This record gives sequence, structure tokens and C-alpha cells, in this order.
Amino acid sequence: MEATIERMGAGGDGIAAGPLYVPRALPGELVRVRVIGQRGDGRAAVVEEVLASSPERVPPPCPHFGERCGGCAVQHWAPAAQAAWKRARLVEALARAGFPDAPIAATVTTPPGRRRRTDLALRRTAHGVTLGFHVGGSGEVVDLATCTVLDPRIVALFAPLKVLLRGLGALRREGSAVVNLLDTGPDLLLRTDGPLAPSERAALAHFAQEAGLPRIAWARRDGAAEVAAQLGPVGITLSGVRVAPPPGAFLQASPEGEAAIVAAVLAALPPRLPGRGRIADLHAGLGTLSIPLAARGRVTAFEGEAAAVAALAAAAGASGLPVSATRRDLARQPLTPAELAGFAAVVLDPPHGGAPEQAALLARAPLPLVVYVSCNPAALARDGRAFAQAGWRVASATPIDQFVHSAQMEAVVAFVR
Repeated sequence: MEATIERMGAGGDGIAAGPLYVPRALPGELVRVRVIGQRGDGRAAVVEEVLASSPERVPPPCPHFGERCGGCAVQHWAPAAQAAWKRARLVEALARAGFPDAPIAATVTTPPGRRRRTDLALRRTAHGVTLGFHVGGSGEVVDLATCTVLDPRIVALFAPLKVLLRGLGALRREGSAVVNLLDTGPDLLLRTDGPLAPSERAALAHFAQEAGLPRIAWARRDGAAEVAAQLGPVGITLSGVRVAPPPGAFLQASPEGEAAIVAAVLAALPPRLPGRGRIADLHAGLGTLSIPLAARGRVTAFEGEAAAVAALAAAAGASGLPVSATRRDLARQPLTPAELAGFAAVVLDPPHGGAPEQAALLARAPLPLVVYVSCNPAALARDGRAFAQAGWRVASATPIDQFVHSAQMEAVVAFVR
């Protein structure tokens, strides 16, 4: 059948009347499609032929884009159009939250080839090991030979890592490889579905030596990670402070993305904080925001992961920063309005699902400013509603695209009384 694409969906699919969801199609295009099944409230289709293409269609830079690699959704769309789309998604999210007239900046877009963190799927097959990203909405893994969004130093590990994994009995059927590119080199966390034999630990140590990896950690499925081989120290510099992250630690996707988020958060703060300048950083992780916030006031950092808390505490202690790192599971035990009293500002950087309970308590707390760092427009729309209902306003909002060519986006939103 033929269909005219009316708009771009939140996942990067073109949407026609019906609705009909068509990956790799752009708004305004006339396409011949083949319907392949149901999808939510409509039907899913694939493009057979583009009959009238959009002027915004560009050649995708990566050869794997045509293989339905789930790492990217909109490589075929001009960069300016992607930036406008992501800004429009933030406009929509804040309007749904109750802020239809929020001041929203232009999208800050980070360059490709700079992603320093990735989670690669592993699959043993009859022909060896497949390493790559899942096909969107599928368990199938696209075997990657290259990637235009990842840092080339991570891409360089693809081929030797496949050779290593072919001989690793701990990978029986499937697993994952989390790679963080630190200042000290790539930091690898392998998750496998079988136990790691002593001889395989020796193989990992040899691979680390050959590939220039200071550390390889291992875990069985979703269990706790343990260091399988370590040849040297690991570290990354966050806003000028050295931090030693645990295996598989969360990092912002790129150095430029981190810098854009930090800049937007600091710009949302007044030059001089009222009171004694106390700042709470919720879901602080390794201190990506706590460390630069310490230049503005005394920071209390709340984080649920014990290893991240220990890493931040050690870094703050070594550098003399006024940062106090506290372990607390904010999903199970959010901070109450009474506990929040006395802070001059709160920064909230929740996981992808957002923080509905904590947002509701923040909106009720005696606070002048909450800076919400979001990686999910839907969660932002839901959590932001609590601030709208409590009479807050949006002072500034900045969309940040550090997951270029994907449907993912970041935003930094300042809520004020």
C-alpha cells in the first residue's frame, strides 16, 4: 500500500494515518510500504520504496543503518531537522506537564563519533560470536563491524573482542559487554550466562595486556561484578577532579554531552545562592554534577549505588571539595519536604523512568529552585505536572542531543517558585 508520512513519532518512526508506524520514513514523504503486523493502537510497516522523498532526507553515514540496527533511528534525516524535532519533543513534554509557554533554548547537539559508553549485546551462533545492538523491538542482534556514533577507540575493540569471546566458554548463548572509555583507556565489564573458569581469567588478562585495557570485570548474568583482570589504575576526570569509577559505572554518553548538561545546570543557578548555599544533588552517581556544583555551594550528594558513593566520597576527600556523599535509595526512600528544608537548590537527575514520588515531594518542599535533568520526555511530562499543580514556573529549559541519530534526548529544566 501507499502512505503519506504525516509526522515523526517519539521513537523515530514516521507515522501515517491509521496510525501506521513506518521506520526509516520521514514527514512529508510518500512511501510504498508492506504491513507486517499490529503495533499498539495501529499497524507496523516497512518501507518497500520511497516514491516522493523529503528534502530533509540524507544518505545515512553508517552501513549498518540499512540492517535495522537499533542503535540509531534517524541517520537518514538532516541534522538540523533532528535538532528541531528534539526541541519540539521538549516543547510538547513541558506543555503536557502544564507549562505551554516555557522558554526553551535551541538544541545543543554533540558531534558523532564521541560516544564513550556503550552496552553491546553478545550472542553465540554456529558461526562464532555476534556483537552489536539489537534490532528495534526485537531480540535479534545486528553484528557490527563499525559504528559512526561510538568513539573509534571503542570500535577498534569489536574485532579482537569477538575473537576472545569465541574461545570463552563462559559465554554459552548470550551476554553483554559494557565499555566505558576512561582517561586510562577502555574499561570493560563482561556479563555472561556461564561461569568463568580460572583459565579464562588468564585469557582475559592476556587480552587486557594486548588491547591496552587497564581493567576487565566480569559478572554472571545480572550478578555483582568482580574484577577478573587489572593491569593498572582506572580513572576519569570530571570537571577537573579525578574519579575512579567502579566497573560498568554510569557516565554521560560523551564528554561534550556532559559539558552541555553541566553548563545548563550551572546557568540555571543564581550567581549567589540564598542562605548558606546548600545544594542537594539527587541520583548523583559518580558526581558528574556534584563536583561542578561544589564551586557554588556545599553539596550533599544522594546516590543508591554503594560503589558510586564510595568513588565520589574518595574523589571529594582527595580534592578537598565541599561534597558529602550519602547512600540512599531515593526510589524507595525519597527525601521528604522536612529533609529538603534549608537547601538553596536541588538538582534531580533521575534514571530513565523518572522520579514521580520524589518530584511530588520536591514540589511541596520549601525550595526556591529545582533543576531537573531528564533523559526521558515522557517521564519529564509526568513528573513536571507536580510542579505545575503546585504553582511553580519554568525559568529555562535546554534540550541536549548527545545520542545523535537516535530517538533519545536529554533536557535540563529549571523549575522556580
